[in-house]
Amino acid sequence: MTRTGTGLQYGVIGGVDTHRDTHTAAVIDPVGRLLDHRTFPATAAGYQELLAWLQAFGTVQRIGVEGTGAYGNGLTNYLTGQGMTVIEVDRPDRKTRRSAGKSDPIDAEAAARAAASGTRAGTPKNRTGNVEALRNLRVARRCAISHRADSIRRIKTLIVTAPEPLRDQLRDLPTRELIATCTALRPDPARIGQPCQAAKTALRSLARHHNHLTEQITELDALITPLVEAINPRLLELNGVGADVAGQLLVTAGQNPHRIRSEAAFAMLCGVAPIPASSGRTHRHRLNRGGDRQANAAIHRIVICRLRWDPRTRAYMTRRTTEGLSKNDTIRCLKRLIARELYYTLTTLDDP
Repeated sequence: MTRTGTGLQYGVIGGVDTHRDTHTAAVIDPVGRLLDHRTFPATAAGYQELLAWLQAFGTVQRIGVEGTGAYGNGLTNYLTGQGMTVIEVDRPDRKTRRSAGKSDPIDAEAAARAAASGTRAGTPKNRTGNVEALRNLRVARRCAISHRADSIRRIKTLIVTAPEPLRDQLRDLPTRELIATCTALRPDPARIGQPCQAAKTALRSLARHHNHLTEQITELDALITPLVEAINPRLLELNGVGADVAGQLLVTAGQNPHRIRSEAAFAMLCGVAPIPASSGRTHRHRLNRGGDRQANAAIHRIVICRLRWDPRTRAYMTRRTTEGLSKNDTIRCLKRLIARELYYTLTTLDDP
């Protein structure tokens, strides 16, 4: 509660349930009573109306927004630009939704209550800098890599059912030579009704598509590598960290990595922190299957690289397996240790 020239004004807390075309906002007072809710268009004008509506109830202490990295991205950027404290909130868990029901006003109210209590809430990513530019480039690169791998699978599937002379020609070729051979095929369009000519046409088309995707990946890599170096050059100095791995870790941490409060929180974010599963006299941890799985895979690649080339990592593997730990469990321990090293490398520099 704040004092103004005209009397007393209560601080309020807002919550927003975001969608593609509309955002539903709710506002609660300091003791948790729902004051009102309303729906606004997901446009620049709608953002202004939403903030003005919240401020009409009093001083806005904080605003919980669901989906700050998706449908709520534009609203989050506007609110932070206006000096508002924005809290990223998770969607309500299934147990809460089963008991309280599901609607946009209910979800908006739940977002406000989460922002008030601080549970299932965090600082949203800053998506206005060069890390966001890097994320966009990586989306295109990941798509190209996925489609290129799919083209290889389809080529090999077609070879399995191709007519015998063509199948014998292609079946044992390594991937690079297979792509070159399929690109050089010369089917006869006049006999396209024959399975052999149709197979040649399909294989050549897929091989050309593969080559085109390879060119796209090369072009994107030429843009991504210097951008990663500009954002955090120290990350690339770590053993086993290349431009692809570093790019994923930067995107996971965001433009403002200091929003991650500790190295333990970063490990949980990457899904490499073991989950306690103890009860009574049983003390154990279970595998963490949550977190950012792309970041988890990036850290896994660092571990595999270090196990091949880094003497300290290999010595650690030998020592822990001698103590009775399995190879997979040792790799999980290494991933947790490397997450700590990565966290301090990501956060020791000033925000880009």
